[in-house]
Parts: sequence; structure tokens; C-alpha cells
Amino acid sequence: MSRARSLDTPAEEPAALVEAQAREVLRAYERIAPVYDLLDGVYEWSWKRRLRAELFAHALPGRLLDVGVGTGCNMPFYPKGSEVVGIDASPAMLARARARAERLGRPVELQRMNLLALAFPDATFDTVVATFVLLCLPDELQLPALRELARVTRPGGRILLLDYHRSSRTAVRWWMRLLSAWLRWAFAARFDPTTEQHLAEAGLRTLVHAHRMGDGVTLLVLQPAAPQPRP
Repeated sequence: MSRARSLDTPAEEPAALVEAQAREVLRAYERIAPVYDLLDGVYEWSWKRRLRAELFAHALPGRLLDVGVGTGCNMPFYPKGSEVVGIDASPAMLARARARAERLGRPVELQRMNLLALAFPDATFDTVVATFVLLCLPDELQLPALRELARVTRPGGRILLLDYHRSSRTAVRWWMRLLSAWLRWAFAARFDPTTEQHLAEAGLRTLVHAHRMGDGVTLLVLQPAAPQPRP
């Protein structure tokens, strides 16, 4: 049976934790939305666009969900002919995504939504994408987030993730430490999300696991594992 979730707090998660995280993320992105593209522009044009193109090469045709669509930086890379839905918690970011979609002539349905409580039935999308999004979640919410992404992905579909990763290289780790306070204040994010530790428990099979930018960024192509037959 399909079980589309409401926007309410997921019952299995502590309400205070989810609500506190939602407030922090909303406050950060409502504040930074007017200058987000300016602040992130150097990174976007020097390397993020290249990694987005690589990630979206793994997208399947059909329906696509862009989780944490932000100002719409993924839009130039959506597969042609895809039916795209973009969600974000911040109205200010969604307004800029809407303007970008109009400039690009991309038909994208944009909705305000909590990624921990997606208001879609099971197996709605062929591809689910989250680029530099799960780094905003604490350890306790990584697993429920992954389970929710898996829930709305059809059997045989794909989940595409791009995120920062705590580097093993001294120079990169130094750079991350230097910028970590700024990342936290400006983007409510961190350089060391624990996403990869929860993939198996979330029922996700790894198709591609690649390090980029040294090993400071991880690119993941995942697939919901086939449900096990009941005895």
C-alpha cells in the first residue's frame, strides 16, 4: 500500500530534533538566499557544475525529484524530457529556483517540503537527486532521510547523491577545518556527513561510489534493494 507522508514530523523521530534542525536550516537559507549564488559562484563555476553533469549522467528517464533544489543549480543538467519536481524548505530559495526555471525555460514543479516527510506515494520517481543537501542533517537524521528517499524511488530506480566528505588528505582537511565554522553559519552544513555509514541499513545498494576533488567530495549512485520475499 502506498503511504505518502504528510508534512508533519515523522513519528519515529524525536520531534524536538527534527523541529530544531528544520528551524536552523530555514533560518540559514532564508537569510542567505539573496546572495547564495554570488557566494557559491566561484565553487559552482570552478568545479560543482562539472560534478553535477557527471552525476546527472546516471539519471534515468521519467520522473525526477530534486531534493533541496535551492536556487536551481541542478536545472541545466536535468535530462531532457524528464518530469521534474523540486522541493526545498526555504520559500526564499524556491523563489529563486522559480526564476531560474523561467529563465532556462525548464518546466519544473516546485514545492515547499520537508525531506524527512515527503508528501509523495511510494515508488513515485525514477530518479531522486540530492546535491549538497544531506550535509545539513545531523547523524541521527541521516538514516531516516535515506529511507525516505528510498521510499519514493521506484524499484530499479536510482538515488543520486553528491556531498562533502571528510578528506584523508592533510591539505584538504586543513581547508575544511578552516571553513567549517563559516559553512555551519552560512549553510547550516558540515563537511563530514555520516550518510555513507547508513546506506546498507537504509536498504540501498551502491552502484557507483567515487571520490572527487581529491577525496573531499563523494559521488554516489544508489538503488533501493529489492524487497526480500516473506517466508
